[in-house]
Amino acid sequence: MFTEFEILLKIKRYSPNTISTYVGLLQSFSDYIGEFQEIYRLDAKHLLQKIREIIIDKSYAYTTQKQLLSALQLYLKEMHGRETDFSTLRPRSPQKVLPDILALTEVKLILDRTENIKHKAMLTTIYALGLRSGELIDLEIVHLDGSRNTVFIKQAKGKKDRMLPFPEKLKELLRAYYKTHKPKRFLFEGQDGGPYTAGSLRAVFKQATKRASIKKNVTLHSLRHAFATHLLESGTDLRVIQELLGHNTIKTTMLYTHVTYAHLLKVKSPLELL
Repeated sequence: MFTEFEILLKIKRYSPNTISTYVGLLQSFSDYIGEFQEIYRLDAKHLLQKIREIIIDKSYAYTTQKQLLSALQLYLKEMHGRETDFSTLRPRSPQKVLPDILALTEVKLILDRTENIKHKAMLTTIYALGLRSGELIDLEIVHLDGSRNTVFIKQAKGKKDRMLPFPEKLKELLRAYYKTHKPKRFLFEGQDGGPYTAGSLRAVFKQATKRASIKKNVTLHSLRHAFATHLLESGTDLRVIQELLGHNTIKTTMLYTHVTYAHLLKVKSPLELL
């Protein structure tokens, strides 16, 4: 139903992850309103009503709600020339809560308890390079240069390319993975040969944390947080971490100064001065 819209997004150079998310949410919304109603035929009043209903019925999280509104707004504008105002449905920014950070021992436990070599290679690559899930999914074999010890991340968030160092331990693991799975284009491919899906990747992480008995409230993105935090705690300069993560501003990277405790442990209590 949304094939032409999907093609348009590809032409406009949206990332495969964004395209998959937008089309998936549109399809879910279309299924919700029923097969005898088409999204673009709903008048403004009924459209807003149905959006409210699906957000409440499906308990959409902040990010999912924003993505649904963005997908609908883009679809109606590009495919039907219709401007829409969803300002009354835009969620307010959630309260800033410091994320739970995985300790080095916990990351090691997660990786050690993951016996499937493909799953282990995916999770290890995210942690070793500090990748977003979409960046891992889009990673192609040609982007890995073992002779120059670099990994090329193409058109990441913010349409920025970046070059990352290729750790020797990661090379060894990926060589073993490649021998058993022999991917053709993407480093990690799904059953049909295309890129691995975001949903399957999240499921892999969830199963891994369960096996490792991790009780913290963590997501796949926590591996990227752990990468940055562990670098900071080991003394890596914040601006270097900014470049590795691909952040546009140092302000975003400075989040990690609030979640690392190594520097706090060095502070002496005034009690020691008495």
